[in-house]
Amino acid sequence: MTAASVVWSRPDLDSKKAHKVAASAALMSGETMVDRGPAEKVEDAGKARLQQLYPTIDDLRRRARRRVPRFGFDFVDGGANEEHCIDRNTDAFQRVELLPHYCIEGKATTDTEILGRRYNAPIGVAPMGSAGLMWPGAEKLFAAEAQRQGIPYILATPGNASIEEIAAIAPDVFWFQLYRFPYDNHAITYDLVRRADEAGAHVLVPTVDSAGKSKRPRDIRNGVRVPFPINPWTTYQVLTSPAWTMALLRNGMPITANLVPYAEKATQVETAKAMILRSGGSHTWDELKRLRDRWKRAFVVKGILHPHDAERAVALGADGIIVSNHGGRHFDGAPATIDVLPAIVSAVGSRTTVMIDSGIRGGLDVVRALALGAKFCFTGRCFAYGLGALGAAGPPHVVDLFFDEIRTELLHVGARSVTEAAQITVRHPGAWRFGEN
Repeated sequence: MTAASVVWSRPDLDSKKAHKVAASAALMSGETMVDRGPAEKVEDAGKARLQQLYPTIDDLRRRARRRVPRFGFDFVDGGANEEHCIDRNTDAFQRVELLPHYCIEGKATTDTEILGRRYNAPIGVAPMGSAGLMWPGAEKLFAAEAQRQGIPYILATPGNASIEEIAAIAPDVFWFQLYRFPYDNHAITYDLVRRADEAGAHVLVPTVDSAGKSKRPRDIRNGVRVPFPINPWTTYQVLTSPAWTMALLRNGMPITANLVPYAEKATQVETAKAMILRSGGSHTWDELKRLRDRWKRAFVVKGILHPHDAERAVALGADGIIVSNHGGRHFDGAPATIDVLPAIVSAVGSRTTVMIDSGIRGGLDVVRALALGAKFCFTGRCFAYGLGALGAAGPPHVVDLFFDEIRTELLHVGARSVTEAAQITVRHPGAWRFGEN
């Protein structure tokens, strides 16, 4: 079923609203509109209507919460322990002030080059495990929109689509996030690397900030486990989320697709068991060096928070690092990523590409990160909220929001490009100063 037909089948939209958003979804699905007259007007009208109804990521989050089963929404929205780290991430961004320069003529551009490739904006889709809980078929929709818009998409190892599937959908923008599988002398780890290489992934992204199992109270309360419980409460949630249920019927039960070759059966239970029983821990420095030696394209270490760790990553040959605390999903005591970013940029920014995720909720946050030295930004939850709120029309709308907001905020501070954003004057009271500790 095409993305356009997904929009038309949404039971919570009347036909008029569906007509207005169908054009943008059709573009994402690869359907071409030859007649750019009336069709273009419909597409523009649909975009304008979505901009009016859902002008912010928070608007999308609120709508997603109403449309998605609670267990699915909470899985993506929630975090570790009391979820202070999630709040710390977003609050810290809000405390970063940018001093504008005015009387500057010109338009702002958003395109930028990192790791030898050019992208249309300094924002990409961060890896999310089991994003299909928020919306079945999520990974393929993310990948299709990333390819169409020219921004990176990082597929997570525990995603619900395989390396090979995503490489076929997004050949120009596909990155792969790698978890650690220490058993049998890292046989699965190295086979995943081989598959990513053969599929043409442009960047390998080993993740180091998942040192152990985390406690997520929302998932515990909702009974999210393997096998997934089918009981009156979960059944009620599914039946009262008709759009989500239709997506499930179209896409089938989500499985940990990358683990199919290593599981006894290609089922949700068996692939999840393979992930749980065979993966674990953080890549060691020696393991990262061996991965670097095997991988011949761009190599980015994700989950760095300490400047000393950034130094070690660069020393072993990392082409880039992503400053990340896993969106607050693993360690509730971690600092906000934006608060440690300047120290990491100061330590290694001249020798590697420094990127950031965790806490970004709009284009202004992207500009804040660029002003503090990041070269690129990623967000996962924003795209997940869009998908939960609007189905297939969600990712295009989220991209539109980010592109428009980044251009607008660059102009507001007197910068006309991503490069010029690094010259913005910043007041950042929450910044960590490691030399003073």
